[in-house]
Amino acid sequence: MELNTKFQYTNFIYPYIIDSSKYDKYILRLLENDNCRFKMFEKEKDLDLYNFFLPSIRALLFPTFEYRGKMLKNFNSLSASAKSKIISKHEMACFEYYINENVQGKVDEENGIFFDVSKIEIICFRTGICFLYIQTQIDDSTSFNDVLDFNYRFKTLSSEFSKLRNFEKIKIQTNSFKDVKDIREFIEVITGYTLKRFDVKNYDKIVDSEFYNFSYVCIDDDGWNDKTDFKAIQTDYMKYINILPSKDLTNYSRGKTIKDKNSIDHTKYSKISINKTNCCMFCSGVDTYNYTKLPYVFENQYFYTYILGLYKKFFLKNLNNSFNDYNKIPSMRNLFIDFTKKLWQKEITIDDNGTQFYNLVEKSLGLDELYSEVKDKYEVIYQYLNIEKNNLYYSIIVIILIISLIFNTINIIWLMMVYG
Repeated sequence: MELNTKFQYTNFIYPYIIDSSKYDKYILRLLENDNCRFKMFEKEKDLDLYNFFLPSIRALLFPTFEYRGKMLKNFNSLSASAKSKIISKHEMACFEYYINENVQGKVDEENGIFFDVSKIEIICFRTGICFLYIQTQIDDSTSFNDVLDFNYRFKTLSSEFSKLRNFEKIKIQTNSFKDVKDIREFIEVITGYTLKRFDVKNYDKIVDSEFYNFSYVCIDDDGWNDKTDFKAIQTDYMKYINILPSKDLTNYSRGKTIKDKNSIDHTKYSKISINKTNCCMFCSGVDTYNYTKLPYVFENQYFYTYILGLYKKFFLKNLNNSFNDYNKIPSMRNLFIDFTKKLWQKEITIDDNGTQFYNLVEKSLGLDELYSEVKDKYEVIYQYLNIEKNNLYYSIIVIILIISLIFNTINIIWLMMVYG
């Protein structure tokens, strides 16, 4: 039986890195872009998000919650240059990118999959690690296979493999984006001077994928309910969480239900799976919550939680990759200590499901292992540098003592010659 969807969307997340010395200028460039708007979070409008995160995390990630009354009025009255200086000091800053019209697209030349680009946003951290994400929705189709094929094809959009092979094209039918080349150019324009552009090897050591998938799908209730066996749709589920095409021949339906170590049962009829490059929600419409409230929760509270996890991963990998330059050790030490004090904490929310989700993010992205690796490597290198520094001090002291001895010897000889 072919599955049908009740509701779905996918956020394709494109990570990039801005030189930290140019970060404030990059923020200014976004502010001066007519299509960009600095995103202000408001307690009344974003109450669920406000209540989800603990105050310490909320203050770091969403400082504009506190922009009210006179403070907000004063901020809005500032020039773009003055705003950029304030925003660049925020731990995280979000920008909404407004397109001229509702963007529609199509995958493949014939019998393609039509889709909408419903949202484009930019999320930047003070260290220069940024994320551009494009939210898409399948248009005029409820086929689950279309979701599989679309996610699979779109993810290779900006890869070298896609450019070389020039197949499975995504056609954009709008005045804003005419074809896949325009989307690539759009990404280049927004991301600007990235580490990838100048040093591909370092970029590849930090980032695992061109696009990271954050995907939600709710299938019709007749596909998964009290009267159906999940094993019957297990193959579709495994293709979905691994971003495989519908024609993939692997059969996961035989034998017992597969337990994915990177998956959790969020509720009775919803599952979340996270691997190195994908975060996927799979649920059934048999529970009305799954296609009414859950899409919003996943798109907001869980999305920013996932972004925080990705940021931690890239920050630690970037730090780990910089140990070759001993001149950077002191500044890296300060960054690492600041990161540990502010962001390296187990609790970010008191919400039970949110805590379970964040624990899965940490586990799936290997954050504990990365942190330990950076910490151990730093301690070894810092200890070595201190030894070298002490050796230098000892050498200087010995030289001073030798010079002093020579001087005293000469002085004694001179006195003996004068008064001898």
